[in-house]
Amino acid sequence: MYFKILYLGFKIYCFLFRPVRMGVRVVIIQNDEVLLIRHTYLSGWYLPGGGLKRGEALDQAARREAYEETGADLREVKLLGVFTNFTQWKTDHTAIFLCANFKITGKSDGEIAEVLAFPLKKLPPDMYSVHRDLLEKYKAGAILTPFGEW
Repeated sequence: MYFKILYLGFKIYCFLFRPVRMGVRVVIIQNDEVLLIRHTYLSGWYLPGGGLKRGEALDQAARREAYEETGADLREVKLLGVFTNFTQWKTDHTAIFLCANFKITGKSDGEIAEVLAFPLKKLPPDMYSVHRDLLEKYKAGAILTPFGEW
């Protein structure tokens, strides 16, 4: 309930102030399975990620968010691209990273209801559509444009 109230407050903030934000998402894949998260305050499945902290580099944020949300300690990460979203009264720039070498060493934080690995061939039907499209392109071996709107 706590995270739902905070999320509602965030949406009100976005409506009033129209922020420009920078965040990260991580495609964590191993053995043709991708780690996805389900939040306590949103429905559906998402790629792990979140916003940058002041003084934090993009790759550091990707590693931190992956660990906080999935317990995964990421080894090598690769930048796939930076994408922009103009929905819900804000401008979000999101750096997408890929990691195929990781180890689960911790547990997800209280923001996350569930972490599961899904086969790339059988993604959950209630997955966030933008993240599903990204994984479909990855699965097809399509070269991603390193920037754009999503």
